[in-house]
Amino acid sequence: MPSNPTVSHIPTHIAIIMDGNGRWAKARNLPRLAGHRAGTENLRRILRACAEFGIKTLTIWAFSTENWRRPQEEVHGLMDILEQVIDRELAEMHKNGVRLRHLGRLEGIADHLQTKVRNAIELTQNNERITLNVAFNYGGKAEILDAVKRIIADGVRPEDVDENLFARYLSTAGQPDPDMIIRTGNESRISNFMLWQGAYAEWYFTPILWPDFDKEELRKALDEYARRERRFGMTTEQVKTTSR
Repeated sequence: MPSNPTVSHIPTHIAIIMDGNGRWAKARNLPRLAGHRAGTENLRRILRACAEFGIKTLTIWAFSTENWRRPQEEVHGLMDILEQVIDRELAEMHKNGVRLRHLGRLEGIADHLQTKVRNAIELTQNNERITLNVAFNYGGKAEILDAVKRIIADGVRPEDVDENLFARYLSTAGQPDPDMIIRTGNESRISNFMLWQGAYAEWYFTPILWPDFDKEELRKALDEYARRERRFGMTTEQVKTTSR
């Protein structure tokens, strides 16, 4: 088994598009919701692995603004799964120092579930071991539009708008942008995910379906991240000079 990536190369923030639950279920002649439940079980393992590797922020995309178009049975099932996860996992996550945050819109989600989400955020707000951002009813375009609307509503002058100010109006306000975005399930699209925050993220695409993406697969992604040179528009020579 390969050794852990060196601490100096561990990303601060990784985000994951958890793709492939439906195909995982289909390959086993199971209903799609069985795949989503398997994916939820896997999240517990990956969250633990991230904390062990020293990653400080994990963002997972659980439900997009476009997922409302799916069959109503699946949509209702996904809402039930979110509620079950909160009911079943919240106490343990709080005990283990997980700080929960929600990315996206709560509008459209049942009132009682909105209350549970807000209560979970409030309960864990002072935890520091790892932050888990749950992108639920989230879309990159919607997030940017919502930020623009809030900026206008606050009466901010156009000349005062810069990247730092704009970032404070996003769901991830106060957090670092993701260093790496992982997409499982053999798809190579960004699919409206973290369009602003992911501008300079290192993307990693894997054919592994999300329920099968285990700690060893995460290790492979981190090893790949450690091999990459992040230049942020600079030349290799500039990066070497800056890092001295």
